[in-house]
Amino acid sequence: MDKREKVHKFKKDRYVKTRGGNSHFLDLYCSNCNQHILLYQKDGQGSLLRLYLDRIFEPQELAILQSTCNTKSQIPNLKCGACQKLIAIPMVYKPENRLAFSLVPGSFIKKKSEGVYPLKES
Repeated sequence: MDKREKVHKFKKDRYVKTRGGNSHFLDLYCSNCNQHILLYQKDGQGSLLRLYLDRIFEPQELAILQSTCNTKSQIPNLKCGACQKLIAIPMVYKPENRLAFSLVPGSFIKKKSEGVYPLKES
């Protein structure tokens, strides 16, 4: 492992317990140009419909949104950095009052990850 690589550990909080204690990392890519978008911790079973801000680990420009944004209006749309395709729009998940991104179906590709960032060139 390169010295600059960071291996992330799962966040364990009440949200993980609510969803059955099953977590895994996902790398999300743009479906249009295959550019890496972010590293995310998915908790529980089911489809990936939204991205909670407190589960985005990398890149840091997105990870810091959880500490810098307090309202939906402060969060920018999530777009691919390479082709500018819209990936997700800001939302508040009302049952838990959590800031999140609502994913645009078909705009992304997800792959299981080991939680290592940056990605190795292949």
